[in-house]
Amino acid sequence: MKIVFLGDIVGSPGRRAVKELLPELLKKYKPDFLMANAENAAGGYGLTEKIAEEFFNQGFDLLTTGNHIWKREFLPYLQKTERVIRPANYGPGAPGKGWTILTKGPLKLGVINLEGRIFMRPLDNPFLIGKRLAEEIKKETPFILVDFHAEATSEKVALGYFLNGIVSAVLGTHTHVQTSDERILSQGTAYITDVGMCGSSESVIGMKISQALELYVSMVGRKLEVEENGPLKVEGVTLELNSKGQAERIERFRLFL
Repeated sequence: MKIVFLGDIVGSPGRRAVKELLPELLKKYKPDFLMANAENAAGGYGLTEKIAEEFFNQGFDLLTTGNHIWKREFLPYLQKTERVIRPANYGPGAPGKGWTILTKGPLKLGVINLEGRIFMRPLDNPFLIGKRLAEEIKKETPFILVDFHAEATSEKVALGYFLNGIVSAVLGTHTHVQTSDERILSQGTAYITDVGMCGSSESVIGMKISQALELYVSMVGRKLEVEENGPLKVEGVTLELNSKGQAERIERFRLFL
């Protein structure tokens, strides 16, 4: 099985970069499944039904999310679709679903979305919930991918080792900075701390530099706007899994528009 997973898509610049560069990615990697984290695709914060459907029309099979997905107007769509998932370790009353199984012909891929707790909300334990869900999904397919939307590198690395040999891949999102630690762990689980982002490369994690500097210098809270200018980039990873669901290859990529 071949998979392409794109990092956090930030606003309209990220969407434009993905639309323009996706044909090149598909031609090069020929994935069986195409996914992305899209929690920031609408104006840098959240997602809309229209934008989600645009991604699906471009060939995406699934969109994962994170802590920014809870825009009230999006919740009805999140409740009815299984093509957009949210972190599974929110409480039982949270709208939407935290995992799914994608099917294409004979191929089945389980996908679990989790959110970290260090420097973030005090959610349910992503380690225990992730393991429980993976063991359930494993009854149906050995191919399991985890999007761990978390802040702390240590927590991401720890989850990779915790799920080593149970899932096919643990891919970190949320920090928008692609890391160079992609590798295959001892029991066949592919791992990377952060797959990166899609958006302006001349920005502060996708947002306007001047506004971010104003915030950090003054320490007065303000709304940050998406950076529309500068070279645009698409970052992500490609995976190749064997018939046992073990990773044989993980490669990160960065393309500029």
